[in-house]
Amino acid sequence: MSILINESTRLIVQGITGRDGGFHTRKMLDYGTQIVGGVSPGKGGTQVHDVPVFNTMQQAVEQTNANTSIIFVPARFAADSIMEAADAGIKLIICIAEGIPTLDVVKAYRYVQQKGALLIGPNCPGLVTPGKSLAGILPAQIFKPGRIGVMSRSGTLTYEIVYHLSVASLGQSTAIGMGGDPVVGLYFIDLLDMFENDPETDAIVMIGEIGGNAEELAAEHIRKHITKPVVAFIAGQSAPVGKQMGHAGAIISSGSGTAAEKIEYLKAAGVLVADEPSQIPELLQSSNSSKAK
Repeated sequence: MSILINESTRLIVQGITGRDGGFHTRKMLDYGTQIVGGVSPGKGGTQVHDVPVFNTMQQAVEQTNANTSIIFVPARFAADSIMEAADAGIKLIICIAEGIPTLDVVKAYRYVQQKGALLIGPNCPGLVTPGKSLAGILPAQIFKPGRIGVMSRSGTLTYEIVYHLSVASLGQSTAIGMGGDPVVGLYFIDLLDMFENDPETDAIVMIGEIGGNAEELAAEHIRKHITKPVVAFIAGQSAPVGKQMGHAGAIISSGSGTAAEKIEYLKAAGVLVADEPSQIPELLQSSNSSKAK
């Protein structure tokens, strides 16, 4: 099993005729993802990599029975694209686009919730269920099918930690990059519950970073509701107060949101926290999850 995507996922690429959309469509097709259509206003009736292109999401969904979309459009169009996908009945929306104004994301995310859909991102690398489906820009070759769920605020750290997992023969059930903006869709608590309820996920890797209080809230949720082993890494342990570190959401304000603070909360909840990404496989094995291979 897996969470969110699998071999039955029917994907629409919004912005398929653009440079990034076309490039990653090819990569996802090569992985085996079932891409059933693309959307690019004014380009309906054409094809990209033999994938039919539609003018609107409504047309695309009606003609393909798609259930998932991925967004590769400029930031100024991205919020509207999110809402168009939700309005067309898409149930999982993955927004790769970055630089979207926060208030636009708030509006779009609220609309997604009203429509009963799920949003990943924006400003995220997407997700992969190894061996089944890739919806995003993640480097497919480092992922290996297995029983470790991975969720991360950082795309680059996801790749590094997954590499260490795969080298240690600890494959992944699903790996999700949630995005690093101040406002995004699915977050730690949502994904923790999904992995907890997935019978083919044995343990969870949580990759956090400075800024905000998501990791602290997740720690409390783990303490109360999660029975599976959780191993974490928090990036930005040497970051100074007031200095943004990469992501818009990765900034310590007035001493709140520090790595030390997050690590303290997680350890108090029984989470094993790695000092370095390379320690993750060892900590998983020491948490009695060595069967999750």
